[in-house]
Amino acid sequence: MSQQAAQSILKKAESLRWEIGHNFQDDLMEAVYTDAARIAERAVASSDETPRFDLDRTIDRLVTSRVWGFPIMLLLLTAVFWITISGANVPSAMLADLLIEGAHPVLKGLADSIGMPWWLKGLLIDGMYLATAWVVSVMLPPMAIFFPLFTLLEDFGYLPRVAFNLDNFFKRAGAHGKQALSLAMGFGCNAAGVISTRIIDSPRERLIAIITNNFSLCNGRWPTQILVATLFIGALAPPYLAGILSALSVVAIAVLGVLLSFLVSWGLSRTVLKGEVSAFTLELPPYRPPRILSTIYTSLIDRTIFVLWRAVVFALPAGALIWLISNIHIGSQSLAVWIMGFLNPMGLLLGLNGVILLAYIVAIPANEIVIPTILMLTVLTFGMAGMGEGPGVMFEKTDAVALSIFQEGGWTLLTAVNLMLFSLIHNPCSTTIYTIYKETGSVKWTTVASLLPVAMGLAVTFLVAQVWRLAAG
Repeated sequence: MSQQAAQSILKKAESLRWEIGHNFQDDLMEAVYTDAARIAERAVASSDETPRFDLDRTIDRLVTSRVWGFPIMLLLLTAVFWITISGANVPSAMLADLLIEGAHPVLKGLADSIGMPWWLKGLLIDGMYLATAWVVSVMLPPMAIFFPLFTLLEDFGYLPRVAFNLDNFFKRAGAHGKQALSLAMGFGCNAAGVISTRIIDSPRERLIAIITNNFSLCNGRWPTQILVATLFIGALAPPYLAGILSALSVVAIAVLGVLLSFLVSWGLSRTVLKGEVSAFTLELPPYRPPRILSTIYTSLIDRTIFVLWRAVVFALPAGALIWLISNIHIGSQSLAVWIMGFLNPMGLLLGLNGVILLAYIVAIPANEIVIPTILMLTVLTFGMAGMGEGPGVMFEKTDAVALSIFQEGGWTLLTAVNLMLFSLIHNPCSTTIYTIYKETGSVKWTTVASLLPVAMGLAVTFLVAQVWRLAAG
């Protein structure tokens, strides 16, 4: 090929490349201007033109409004809690009938038929099995309802609006705006709430969210709050107002937990976890219809079953421990009675008692077994004939019978109020503690997250007890 021919080919190629590039640039610029025009058409309206209706923008004017945003948020979250608690009552009762009233006697009869020693039967069936059955019957239905509802709100696009509404409050507390989402998830289960902090990029702010998630009133603590409020707080009002007063007292405890999350976040961000609040761009995704079947499947497998399995693993040794301390005797008294006697002076100082303190120690694996354990230990301590099925065998009774047991154990209104406070402000359950360690990989921060709420709970109940007695005296 001659040099002249080669130059001719190069000129043609350059001309073709320029033409293609020019056309591509033209197409690109045209696409940009088209998108800009479309956005401007949706976002801007001239004075002589009626604004075009936009559903997403209309909804956002309400749910992110300074006037209506928080009431709508509280209303939706209250509806989720109400559906969870009310909807879980029937399946929880059915599971309790199946696993406790039905299977428990059958297993004991089977153990007797094969000549199993009494101590082994008690350890395995009255201890380990019964504790696990309580955890499953109380924990599974609320989680199976709460997590899908929570995920549906997430898929619909509402939860990012919750983070948007609360972002300023968390910034003032030195925390991340997305902590609002992990805080809300903690109302279903604190372990799931800890896992959900993965959405926070800043390690410092994620650690703050992990440490404070325990102040979300998880579903394992709702039964204790509701029972105590119904028996003691509701009794302060006329019968037609008792239910409302009980519900308001439980809501007040839950709100107190949120306030404590802000307070502790503020304290941590100015002391051991001092640092700048990270800026982040919060994208408000468009609203879209939730994928109901996919949401239910994901919520049940990734959250409910995962968390429940961890709880069962820790409930087994807890049941064994409860049975052992109730049946191992030193002299004429069981080990549990000796421990409760030792703890009782401190418990009374806190407005509680030794039974409650021991119940919270042995029930660290699962908050769901606190009330059955308290009832069993109270009957064991005071020797109430005809109550329960023996030492170490957890049980529940009707509200009237439970109230008589509590009153026999010396409970007062102060005991009830401080139990509600201590139920909110105490150590995380074993499942949550283990999850904190897995997420942080740090023994130090796991210890802080476990002991800080205990210290706060002891301090709060002590102060309330002293002020109460000072006012009464």
